[in-house]
Amino acid sequence: MTSAIALIIFSCSALLPNAAAIFWGDWGLFECCPDNTPAIGFKLKTERPQGRGDDTALNGISLKCRSDSWVSSSVGPWGNYGNEFICPANTFLTSCQLRVEGRQGRGDDTAANNLNCKCSNGQILYGDGTHWGGWMAWSDDCPTGICGLKTRVEGRQGNGDDTALNDVLFRCC
Repeated sequence: MTSAIALIIFSCSALLPNAAAIFWGDWGLFECCPDNTPAIGFKLKTERPQGRGDDTALNGISLKCRSDSWVSSSVGPWGNYGNEFICPANTFLTSCQLRVEGRQGRGDDTAANNLNCKCSNGQILYGDGTHWGGWMAWSDDCPTGICGLKTRVEGRQGNGDDTALNDVLFRCC
């Protein structure tokens, strides 16, 4: 893991520590905003509740960069992107909070479900993901802004229980 972080440091700076959500799936690559500029917003790719079917909930997180481009790491195949949540002018994302449903045993696992983020002016942007699980602690504050992310996504399980996005790490600019 040390060598991977050393490689990443060239494109993104300090890692924002957070508690691990769920351990299923594989980590994608870190994706960062161009020129190490801060993200000013986000949107979520979410599969809506399936009723009696297999729910995956949160499938992807995309950050909107100040340069007007979007970056995302690994993304699950289910669902659609929802609304764009953008900080007020001249502000940027500084911290985020993931909503996670724990293991369900024989029930339907969804893992990550939603995301909230704080802007540099203190405003909170509330994601439009699903409602299962509980909110994890906020990531450490990044006064220079969040400029990248890396997500852990579980691939298709065939006849098994699919979860899609399980965890996320953010990087400071």
